[in-house]
Amino acid sequence: MSQRISLTRYLVEQQREHGNIPSELRLLLEVVARACKSISQAVSKGDLTGILGVAGSENVQGEVQKQLDIIANEVLIEANEWGGHLAAMASEEMEAIHVVPNRYPQGEYLLMFDPLDGSSNIDVNVSIGTIFSVFKKPEGGHAVTEQDFLQKGREQVAAGYCLYGPQTTLVLTVGAGVVMFTLDREQGSFVLIKENVQVPVDTQEFAINMSNMRHWAEPVKRYVDECLQGTEGPRGKNFNMRWVASMVADVHRILTRGGVFMYPWDQREPHKAGKLRLLYEANPMGWLIEQAGGVATNGQQRILDLQPTALHERVSVFLGSKNEVDRVTRYHAGL
Repeated sequence: MSQRISLTRYLVEQQREHGNIPSELRLLLEVVARACKSISQAVSKGDLTGILGVAGSENVQGEVQKQLDIIANEVLIEANEWGGHLAAMASEEMEAIHVVPNRYPQGEYLLMFDPLDGSSNIDVNVSIGTIFSVFKKPEGGHAVTEQDFLQKGREQVAAGYCLYGPQTTLVLTVGAGVVMFTLDREQGSFVLIKENVQVPVDTQEFAINMSNMRHWAEPVKRYVDECLQGTEGPRGKNFNMRWVASMVADVHRILTRGGVFMYPWDQREPHKAGKLRLLYEANPMGWLIEQAGGVATNGQQRILDLQPTALHERVSVFLGSKNEVDRVTRYHAGL
């Protein structure tokens, strides 16, 4: 790019020149980005500030929380509750929604987030990130409730993630394609590095936790087995496998060079539809992938068409390069 375009300038142009977002949403996204900068700073210091390790508590899903999980959650809440853009927030780390306190003006948007995705990687210095999703509060003038958050993913008005790796990268969509920004720490601002991100329709790379293979349903076993057979198998080509155990990092790789990410249902918890959270992970990542020309399903149908029934609902996820996601989805249909 011939000139450096900041996140603020990009959002202003989306509002003023293209009419893609209203001013209140623009301001909200800037606040989220500032919160991500604060989280990035905390992550980069690591054990220098004594914030690594477990916090001695569990989240609503019964998962052990890391200290940085709690810090990131608090940073996002404190940054967003006073600006007047939000009605309420929901987090993977909180059992109930967080309604904007009465002492602050209440806006028309709902913010959902996974404050620190991949937190099992914190102590080993592997990439982690923040995932966020924005919806409009349903009209009607009523007090915000949990039910207001149970909207289909296709109703999102903004979604993205911030990857805390060798660079801090913000990936965003407001429904006009996918853009990437890198944090310039000297300037303190996110700078646009890539527009119109596209996921290749074909790939020779898949991401899945192979240690769970014995627990998978037959369609997933079939798909992965065919990939592993390489040039001698029915696919007629070799595949590579990647697995970071951080959805943000795995999806970022797919947006950068293609691939397919799979976190399927398995027999260890047969009563649960999957492992990942529909509202905090599958919906925002599914929309980003679709905006980049990819596909996201739960094995049977489009993720963005699923009707949520609970705040912390789980779902199977298959997303990435179109031809590969279509194939594994056909296998689930018995084709």
